[in-house]
Amino acid sequence: MRTATKNGRKIIINPVTRVEGHGKVTIKLDEAGKVEQARMHIIEFRGFERFILGRFYWEVPVIVQRLCGICPVSHLLCAAKAMDVIVGADKLTPTGEKMRRLMHYGQTFQSHTLHFFHLSSPDLLFGFDADPLKRNIIGVAQEHPELAKMAILMRKYGQEVIKATAGKKIHGNGAIPGGINKNLSIEERDFLLKDIDQMIQWSVEGLNLYKKLYRDDIERMSAFGSFESNFVSIVDEDGRFDIYDGSLRAKDPDGKLIFDQIKPMDYLNYIREEVRPWSYMKFPFIKQLGMEKGWYRVGPLARVNNCDYMDAPMSEKERREFMELGGGRPVHSTLAYHWARLLEILYCAEKMKELLNDPDLQGTDLVVTGERRSEAVAYLEAPRGTLFHHYRINDRDQVEMANLIVSTTSNNEPMNQAVKSVALEYLEGAEITEDLLNHVEVAIRAYDPCLSCATHAVGRMPLIVRLEGPGGELMQEKVRG
Repeated sequence: MRTATKNGRKIIINPVTRVEGHGKVTIKLDEAGKVEQARMHIIEFRGFERFILGRFYWEVPVIVQRLCGICPVSHLLCAAKAMDVIVGADKLTPTGEKMRRLMHYGQTFQSHTLHFFHLSSPDLLFGFDADPLKRNIIGVAQEHPELAKMAILMRKYGQEVIKATAGKKIHGNGAIPGGINKNLSIEERDFLLKDIDQMIQWSVEGLNLYKKLYRDDIERMSAFGSFESNFVSIVDEDGRFDIYDGSLRAKDPDGKLIFDQIKPMDYLNYIREEVRPWSYMKFPFIKQLGMEKGWYRVGPLARVNNCDYMDAPMSEKERREFMELGGGRPVHSTLAYHWARLLEILYCAEKMKELLNDPDLQGTDLVVTGERRSEAVAYLEAPRGTLFHHYRINDRDQVEMANLIVSTTSNNEPMNQAVKSVALEYLEGAEITEDLLNHVEVAIRAYDPCLSCATHAVGRMPLIVRLEGPGGELMQEKVRG
């Protein structure tokens, strides 16, 4: 909806559409129609850090993955990695680690596919200001049926990988403290191997499609909702791209290291969280830079910018081409998130093929234990960015403290920056139309936000935009949904 304020106008977009979870945007205009303030609000409340208190540590991986129905594997694995520390499993068996990696590649593959093809491609294929009746996945299926079929089957493949490794496609339990509870059978391996080359081919086709869309309108695409920022992700000890394990690295807007190889237990020496009264989501920042300058971006763009190389041949070639966009500096374009996301789809496909041909997946040594500990922190690169899980366990095996920094939390300030950038560019002094409001949502969707990291609310949630005069009289109204 759009409402009047005392000295100007306030535009409210509620809910933001084609994202996971629920949020709203408020943009305040002065009497001259200039943007005074632009904010993205998270209007759902997550209580997981409180209501897992008192639960036994071995229950945590299965419980916390209920944060999300889109990326439950990320929370399952990150919590399991933390509980590995609790049970003293400093090094998993080859079967345990490789099964978890396969699970995570399948999760990232299906999540990225869902976001790009189902949620974001309508804007990119038809235009930001296309008719809303067409600008959706049904419109894509009607005009690009082969692309829609490809998207559906790619996501289905990722879900089959999750089922084979976690036991279920959604909210499985394959990862447990110290390892896993199943290996990959020969039948499961052969079922997945028969389609993996097709997945790689489709991954290349999807990436090439976006590269063309981006390059054909490179001036607008590179500038849309864009700004310079710091970047945070995990990398291997030699700077290799890794989404399952590694240490924390941060780079500044010029690509210079702010810190590197930070181990999980040390994260609080480098990352802090700010609370603001208008959002349930916190605002993380790099401690040494402070709240004003220390905010950073995470996710595909950060990971590709931060790593030194990828250990998959096709992906490494594509990474080098991608980095040319920055001209020797990190790539800062907001819409380059999609390019990096599709590059990661290809990487996951290549790595899944590698693992499916590894006989360690049929091993029977599944669990490791060691010296019991009371506190643990784990990192993992969820599809949307770096995920932090921090737990303390008492001598009765119960959780007594939990702190989760979910990926979208780290992108909270960047999404606010993107909203402001688009508002200044497109809404200032213009008649507010549904098409222009979609520009704001396009910038938000580039981050693939999981706004609540929880399941969706039930019920119909239309977007109603109202423009009222100073006396409250209705001047204009638009309804979507």
